[in-house]
Parts: sequence; structure tokens; C-alpha cells
Amino acid sequence: MQTSDQARGALSKPEMYRNLCNQLSELLRGELDFLANAANTVALIYRSVPDINWAGFYFKRDQDLVLGPFQGAPACTRIRIGEGVCGRAAATGETVVVEDVSKFEGHIVCDPASQSEIVVPVLNWGHLFGVLDVDSTTLGRFDEDDQDGLEALIAIFLSAQKTDDLPDFEQLARRAQA
Repeated sequence: MQTSDQARGALSKPEMYRNLCNQLSELLRGELDFLANAANTVALIYRSVPDINWAGFYFKRDQDLVLGPFQGAPACTRIRIGEGVCGRAAATGETVVVEDVSKFEGHIVCDPASQSEIVVPVLNWGHLFGVLDVDSTTLGRFDEDDQDGLEALIAIFLSAQKTDDLPDFEQLARRAQA
């Protein structure tokens, strides 16, 4: 898997994301474990997408998003659905791109170095499983190419899971509390 800075710099964003989609498809081929696939998806994004300082999943549990596999600095553990950038993407079911997080009303600061953010909802047949959150220290870092590319990567991530094997995080949380 070639992910060097030199190889990335020679590609346009759409080409880079096409390559990442191919790499992710191969990486997840034959593996049905949701958590392992989530961890590898985030690791591939973090190591391959230039100029990002954080990438990770938050998974839905009741009315919260709870931190899942991630790469980068320690992060907020729990975010209320509807609050912050992640919460808005979860509530609306739509990708949210923020050019300058300091201008986003209600932004939740997990890493003060982050300047821009993109959050992609993880939806399967309209059911919210969580969000993919990617941050950068550069203002205006994310654009339509990033949105299209990250949404395509999430589609590959979901397609690698057997629909009936996707975790019911709310049920898991109830079992853990019992």
C-alpha cells in the first residue's frame, strides 16, 4: 500500500480518494468485524489524507455520540446528538464541512489546534450508527472533493459489514450497564 507524501502529492484529490477507496476495499476484504474494520478505516484515512491532525469515529449510543477508534490526540469522549459539528451531522444525517471552527456556533473544542473540520454521518438504510470526524490545523482545508471521497470511503466501510452483524450500540450499552 503506497501512502507516502511524495506519492500523494502527485495526485489530484479525486485520484487520491479513488486510490484510497481501492486500498480500503482490499484492506477490509473478507473481514466482517465491525470494530477491526472501523480501526483500519480510520488508520488508512489518517495516514493517507494530507494535512489532517485527527480522524476518528463516534458511535451512537442513546442520544449521544461516544468516541470510537481514532488516530490523533486524545479527544472528547461523549458528544450529545445535535451539539457541535459531530452532533449536527448526526442529527441531520448530512455531511457538515466547516472552514473555520471558531465561526461555527456551538463548536466543541477537543483539540485547540484544529481549525477546520468535516463530519460524515455513518448511515445504513437511514439508521444512524455514528459519524466519521476529520480535523485539520489548516483553515478551509476541506472541500467538495473531500466530502465526496470521505463519503465514498464510508460507503465501502459499511459495505464490508454484514447488515445483520452491524452492532446495536444501544443494546451493547444496556448489557454493559446490567
